[in-house]
Amino acid sequence: MTRLIVAAGGGGDAVAAAMLAAALYGDEDRAVILTYAWDRLLVDPVPGPRSPADFTGLEPLTRSVWSVPPEAHPIAPAGSTLPRLSAELPHTFALINPYNGAEGMVRQFEELVSHLDPTSIDLLDVGGDILARGDEPTLKSPLADALTLAACYQVNAPIRLLIAGPGLDGELPLATVHNLLGPLVHTFTAKDIEPVSSILEWHPSEATGMLAATARGVRGICEVRDAGLLIPLTDDSPTVHEVDLETALRRNELAGAILSTTTLAEAETHSREICGHSEIDYERDKAARLKVQQAEKLNRSTVLSRLAQFENEARSRGVTHTTFRRLTEALNLPGSQREPLRTLLMETTPEQYAAPLWDLTATDPGTSSP
Repeated sequence: MTRLIVAAGGGGDAVAAAMLAAALYGDEDRAVILTYAWDRLLVDPVPGPRSPADFTGLEPLTRSVWSVPPEAHPIAPAGSTLPRLSAELPHTFALINPYNGAEGMVRQFEELVSHLDPTSIDLLDVGGDILARGDEPTLKSPLADALTLAACYQVNAPIRLLIAGPGLDGELPLATVHNLLGPLVHTFTAKDIEPVSSILEWHPSEATGMLAATARGVRGICEVRDAGLLIPLTDDSPTVHEVDLETALRRNELAGAILSTTTLAEAETHSREICGHSEIDYERDKAARLKVQQAEKLNRSTVLSRLAQFENEARSRGVTHTTFRRLTEALNLPGSQREPLRTLLMETTPEQYAAPLWDLTATDPGTSSP
């Protein structure tokens, strides 16, 4: 039997899809995870999602859908986590190509459903921003989720919309997300995280990282992103809830507006009109700024001094945990230094590692020394 899981926003949603497959379906069914190759600028310096033309070594599943095997490679300068995910997880990762708009995605999805005849189809979103109206001031990345929602709504097959880690993406007010949730489907536990534990050591997704950490029992306030958003880590954080697909589409104004789009550019135009911005525009602007940021070798003393200052200030804001992405940006380091920074901190104060987060309460202020 085959389970089809659509990772609504790509990136960390694909990792969460692997967690969901293990937790709900176990080893008896194989999963095909349909996802964007859209890894943001920490991994992929090219703004926007990747298309099949951006890879070598893809394998055809249907006329319009390609799988990403371990041997696939993004064509430089593009980057992608999908080949490594494919190498380290037992699932098939199939590529969503949004460049023909929602109509093109509907064709891809229906071809795949016809080819696989899956036992079930889940549309999975970590955080819940797929439920956004579009005018929320905290909404930063509506386009990817709106496209998958618009496409799935038009597929001639039963699809279950699942929200994991309500509020963990920081896109909607937590109370808003909770008010929209339907029945509880599952609560992730530490055992559920085991199949992706090695992935979480290197994958940069903040929302899925917090989802995994809370499944392991971490609670507190986590500071994320370049904007320093504060995300509560609560007993509700590791839960998975069902939401009616039609209700979500009626609420999501952007998804409703892009149902008949035939290009990604057309969908972007609707995003600018309805939400006031396009997340790809944000990536374009940020990529231009990062081009002038020079990579340099980490200076241990300088980094640890800056870290101590950041940790003290973060504690004063009530922060208990943060992500390595947030640390990289808060310390004014280029994204390429995320892994070297992580290695340095793990060598210096490994007791602060609350996988895959960094615990600001594990040591007393000032105990780390250069």
